Amino acid sequence: MDTSTLALVLLACCATGWFVLAGADIGTGMLLPYLGGSAAERRLVIASFAPFFLGNEVWLIATAGVLTGCFPDLEGALLTGQFPALVVLLTGWVVRDLGLWSRGRGPGRRWRALCDGAVTAGSWTLALATGWLLTAVLTGRPYEPAGGPVAVLGALAVAALFAAHGLSFAALRLTGVPYERARRLVGRSRRPWHSFALTAVLLGGLPLAAGHVLAPGGHAADPATLRLLVPVLLAVMVPMVAVQAWIWRLFRHRVTGASYL
Repeated sequence: MDTSTLALVLLACCATGWFVLAGADIGTGMLLPYLGGSAAERRLVIASFAPFFLGNEVWLIATAGVLTGCFPDLEGALLTGQFPALVVLLTGWVVRDLGLWSRGRGPGRRWRALCDGAVTAGSWTLALATGWLLTAVLTGRPYEPAGGPVAVLGALAVAALFAAHGLSFAALRLTGVPYERARRLVGRSRRPWHSFALTAVLLGGLPLAAGHVLAPGGHAADPATLRLLVPVLLAVMVPMVAVQAWIWRLFRHRVTGASYL
């Protein structure tokens, strides 16, 4: 397998990893007001994805790194063409993380309610911005923002898929009343991970479909650059996957109490 093909595989793995893994905590954050009716319940909901969200975000950073290093022409064109969507996406990311980190560090219920609102709003913004960007790519216009009803419907459809993925994740992780709320929508299957697997496959297919449209192989860096970068990226990818697997195994049980957030 040549270096350009390896670079494509790395890009696909990183992008798919972010959609599937980070999609779980983004979707759960979107449903925070529904799953958590009280401050204590919302803290339990946040505890369900608190151990994962930082590690999950690494996959988005890795995607940007592979795109910039191995496919610089495509990265530049997307950055220019999808600048509005990317600004909205990053804004949602910052707002969501600010709410998560600040929730347990301020006084009073109003502060926690404000932070919970930031988590929810930031999560929705992230999901909608991702849908807006994907709509432009999948409709064959990757170098300009999508507009009109197609953009609205595409953004809402992707956001709904994020929410469904988060709901399935919540059904696997929560206990008590929040779990019952999640299970009410997911269903009472004896194997709730089936729903999570289904939404993971659907979400993971989105970046692969976008990659098919973009055909990044035609925008690869020169062979000398790829021969330098790809082995380094592969060396980084192995421990990244190992640590991610270890985290998900370590925190595989349902949550019963609050986290540090």
